[in-house]
Amino acid sequence: MADSQSYHHNLGIGDSKHLQRNLYKRCIQKYRYLPLLILAVNPYYRVIDNQRYSESREGVPQGGPLSPLLANIMLDPLDKELEKRGHQFARYADDFTILVKSKRAGERVLHSVSRYLQQRLKLVVNTTKSHVVKTNDSKFLGFTFRAGNIHWHPKTLLKFKQQVRRLTNRNWGVSMKYQLFKISQYLRGWINYFGIAKGYQRCVELDHWIRRRVRMAYWRQWRKPRTKVRNLMRLGVHVQAAVACGITSKGP
Repeated sequence: MADSQSYHHNLGIGDSKHLQRNLYKRCIQKYRYLPLLILAVNPYYRVIDNQRYSESREGVPQGGPLSPLLANIMLDPLDKELEKRGHQFARYADDFTILVKSKRAGERVLHSVSRYLQQRLKLVVNTTKSHVVKTNDSKFLGFTFRAGNIHWHPKTLLKFKQQVRRLTNRNWGVSMKYQLFKISQYLRGWINYFGIAKGYQRCVELDHWIRRRVRMAYWRQWRKPRTKVRNLMRLGVHVQAAVACGITSKGP
């Protein structure tokens, strides 16, 4: 696997009429259900983006519940085509990776599959995310692969830290109870998805870092030395240690 090449496609479903024909042909005509899907992909519906409504004239909203369903419907012929060609691949919704043995083979397959998607399935290929790279440089669903193991991609870790910094912001202006609830909620969801990766030592380091961020948030909210000393003693800290920490400007 370390010697293989991989490339990624991120597809935007932009041909609404073609999509409607495929929905009718593959789902409604065959199974006589999902009549509302035709309305859902009408090019003049409104979508919600960051709590705001906006009009959309093409495609489906990225991240919405319909997006992976429609991607599976549209890309089912691609799965069968890749199986017929004997390729090793993995796909989730509109993101997929294909493994080949050399860079030259990767470029050839990239060109061939891109042509199939555009000419046969009438889909638009995102050229900025479609490329040929080694597996240890690839990014698939937030993961990368090294020495036969699954790891977090550096961009995934960067995004995680940015979100934790936002949730542990000392100037957020909310109660610590609510802040801890949001941090716990985010961490549980994140580790439930990314927990399959190999990264125990990184988890230990991140745990220490998150705890420091939380202590900083508490220290900011307590503000006055008297409040700091009182709260530290309430937590079981000896009076001398509590006073020493409470009067210093360096933090706990």
